[in-house]
Amino acid sequence: MAKKSNRREWTAQDVRELKSLARQKTPASRIARALKRTEGATRQKALTLQVSLNSRPGKRKKPK
Repeated sequence: MAKKSNRREWTAQDVRELKSLARQKTPASRIARALKRTEGATRQKALTLQVSLNSRPGKRKKPK
């Protein structure tokens, strides 16, 4: 039998930490672990807050 999930509200501290880690380009999986939440829940909250979790370094085009 699967474990029943226990939903927790997002506190102001959780949101601050999510935004801070996202600004540092921390991968979503690591942010989720730090917040003790699933990666899906973390990505969904970032989406509603309009916070980018894109941790890939930007590609730079070589000038011609």
